[in-house]
Amino acid sequence: MIEIPKDVSPEEIEELKRSISEKIEIIKENANDEETLKKMDRFSTILEEKDSKFKDDARKAKKYKKLDKRLSFFQRFKLGLEEDIDIDPGRLMALTDGIFSIVMTLLIFGISLPKLQLASYPDFISFIIKLAPTISVTIVSFILLASFWVYHHQFLRVKSLNVPYLWLNILFLICISFIPFTTSLIGNYSHFFLSEALFGLNIFLTTVVFLIIYHYAESRRFLADMPSKNEKGHVLHTFLIIIGLTVIVNLLDFNVSSKFIYLFLLVPVISTIRDIKFRIKNRNI
Repeated sequence: MIEIPKDVSPEEIEELKRSISEKIEIIKENANDEETLKKMDRFSTILEEKDSKFKDDARKAKKYKKLDKRLSFFQRFKLGLEEDIDIDPGRLMALTDGIFSIVMTLLIFGISLPKLQLASYPDFISFIIKLAPTISVTIVSFILLASFWVYHHQFLRVKSLNVPYLWLNILFLICISFIPFTTSLIGNYSHFFLSEALFGLNIFLTTVVFLIIYHYAESRRFLADMPSKNEKGHVLHTFLIIIGLTVIVNLLDFNVSSKFIYLFLLVPVISTIRDIKFRIKNRNI
């Protein structure tokens, strides 16, 4: 319970109000996101409302104290949350490489041998033919994983990090880790549209989370080589194309044929062509 003496002077109230206003401005100057700026605008509005609503100095001072306490907590919490942590970014990259290698290996384990011994050569040929779609989808997933690994090393080389960035990367790795499972769904239940929709959703979420990580790292200036405006646009447009391709593939799967899943092989082709064109264009500039 905040207690304010009844004999509060107008000068003390003005000093308290000025202190709150200064804190708001400091937070706004250091803010890197729209949400914080909007929150500070709400604090400013609340400050003005209380100034006009309460005429009694004691009650006004009490409300200002509560507002100052809330603002101080927000300031400390945000500072603690966004403060760089003492973790070598190289360890995060090593964790990412390790998970990618495990996930890419698990893809192959999704291709299983028959439970019963094959007695004849025709049976063996028949088994290989039946296995062909699973092998093909596994190759598609392997190439997609390789593409995301390349993107992570190409665009997310960081010099420092904080807690939100760390957990955003963990979320990205969670999406990556589900790819062997959704690939197995297609291999075993390709006749169900939901299996292919889940695979498409997996790739879609992986791409979206990657974009969020890139935007956050760039806004917090974590990247070892800060990109130019053209470079940021290049990365954004490339991943928006991948997102669009993911949506198109799932629509074609549902309305035309499940064979359209192989259009995902265009992902590394598109990104490579765009990267080469971007480099040539900027070299000429």
